[in-house]
Amino acid sequence: MAYSSITKPTDYFKSVLYTGDDTAIGSGGNAITGVGFQPDFVWIKRRTSDAAHHAWYDIVRGTTKQLSSSQTNAESTQSEGLTTLGTDGFTVGSLGRVNEGGGDTYVSWNWLAGGSASSNSDGTISSTVSVNTTAGFSIVSWTGTGDGTPSSSGTLGHGLSSAPKMIIVKNRTDAANWPVYHAGNTSAPETEVIYLNATNATSDDNNFWNDTAPTSSVFTVAGDNGVNGNGDSMIAYVWSEKKGFSKFSNFVGNGNADGTFVYLGFRPAFVIVKRTDSSTNGNWVMHDNKRANSFNEIDARLFPNTNDTESSNGNGKIDFLSNGFKYRTSSDGQNGSGNEMIYMAFAENPFVGNDSGTAVPVVAR
Repeated sequence: MAYSSITKPTDYFKSVLYTGDDTAIGSGGNAITGVGFQPDFVWIKRRTSDAAHHAWYDIVRGTTKQLSSSQTNAESTQSEGLTTLGTDGFTVGSLGRVNEGGGDTYVSWNWLAGGSASSNSDGTISSTVSVNTTAGFSIVSWTGTGDGTPSSSGTLGHGLSSAPKMIIVKNRTDAANWPVYHAGNTSAPETEVIYLNATNATSDDNNFWNDTAPTSSVFTVAGDNGVNGNGDSMIAYVWSEKKGFSKFSNFVGNGNADGTFVYLGFRPAFVIVKRTDSSTNGNWVMHDNKRANSFNEIDARLFPNTNDTESSNGNGKIDFLSNGFKYRTSSDGQNGSGNEMIYMAFAENPFVGNDSGTAVPVVAR
């Protein structure tokens, strides 16, 4: 039996909840702990009160440098945003989308990459990369070279030891969409693009990945401004798949409250699902093991592409099982009959055990 090399997924990914207190950085800020490691990529969303956009920070772009998956905006500098990455978490200032007072609650999703970035010359475009090969995650930055056509494509080193399964790109300099490559997006994902900030269906367009699948050393970007804007600062979040820790694939909905079972090989801590065959009910839908009851069904949703507050209206009911997940809804956006879905998922516990063979039984919630 093949085992997972990661026996403790929370060493590499963890969701952490906190309450905002509106404390400014000059007064010490709000220090969020309990991550268990120094995060290299922190994704924050306010759950309650007024709608607030998502906030993305990472070690490569630098603290205070903010992007939002629910906006096309260029990168902004937020002196009261996330200002420090610490050994067990991070510190945020009084910016409302990360630290509003009055009892507002927040969720942060935290990934471990490789700390400070280093140069990578594997591709035709020089990149700067923070990489964790064990967890299959890297953050890649570069200066764009595209001219708006597929002929201006180039390759970028990602530092991983296997071909990426999911790549999220953002132009930091310009207002632009968030193009996504996903290995489960049709039978030829390298020909397709879908946007993290939108509800659109997948579309065939060679001006994003130049119809070229990523390899174990590089991925390809063509000439579109969203993936390779000429002279623009670019950033990509890149994941390969690790047995027992992460999975990036697809499923077809069955339109039944007893939904399609999706095998992962682990009990999930975090799942995002996106309908790809239509824009109808096309939100990206996020679930995790912290914003929910300690038992199934889970009915707490957020959407990477909107600023909506957390909702629990019954259309997003999902079970986190010992070895996968299953929707408990017939909603078009998560489990409509014949509807095509892609997903990304990270583990709470590996179902497949570990290399020493000392597997601990994993049960559903």
